[in-house]
Amino acid sequence: VELVNCMPLERKTKINVAIIACFSIGLGAVLTPLGEPLSTIAIAKLQGPPYHASFFFLFDNLGGYVIPGVLAMGLLGVLFTGKSAADQCIKAVEDRETLRDVVMRAGKVYVFVMALLLLGGGMKILIDKYLLTVPPQILYWVNMVSAILDNATMTAAEIAPSMSISQITAALIGLLIAGGMLIPGNIPNIISANKLGITSKEWARLGIPLGLILMVGYYVWFFYIPFKPSLSL
Repeated sequence: VELVNCMPLERKTKINVAIIACFSIGLGAVLTPLGEPLSTIAIAKLQGPPYHASFFFLFDNLGGYVIPGVLAMGLLGVLFTGKSAADQCIKAVEDRETLRDVVMRAGKVYVFVMALLLLGGGMKILIDKYLLTVPPQILYWVNMVSAILDNATMTAAEIAPSMSISQITAALIGLLIAGGMLIPGNIPNIISANKLGITSKEWARLGIPLGLILMVGYYVWFFYIPFKPSLSL
């Protein structure tokens, strides 16, 4: 946020760059369980049989789809900054924090993730009864609700080891992309919007069309192009 604020860009361009960056962060953070709650929860729920998900499980299965998307967002950000007029550097409002504040925030995140894992455990019966029969194509588009619901919550409620790898991949990609469309969809969105003073309308002006383009592009790639990239570490 500080870097975007200090870039010599007009406000509209700063907002667009921040939104594009949040799409990129949301995609890239899924590659390891350290990136965001979504990936942590997904690994935790898939670490048993049949997948025995390890640290790089999501990188191996989603990296081939995610990394090109991150690079594309970087190029798009360059295009936006290249056409912008110069503006002054505005320092973001910085809240003074103590060590106690940091520990409290870490504790809240831990409780949040733990609660979502418990939610996922409680949803297992519903997942096994209903979601296992849902085609990956439907799961992909249904997860557009992640634009208004935190995608970590959706992951806890949906993902289960009884699902096929195509269902898991389609569901996660849908969650990752839709999570950038509106402010509530992802934690980086909320932080950026708060620090930069971005309104919901300003975010939606770029977030929704960009998200829809990505959703359609990934849908065609995932379901209609035979090339299935897979990275293995």
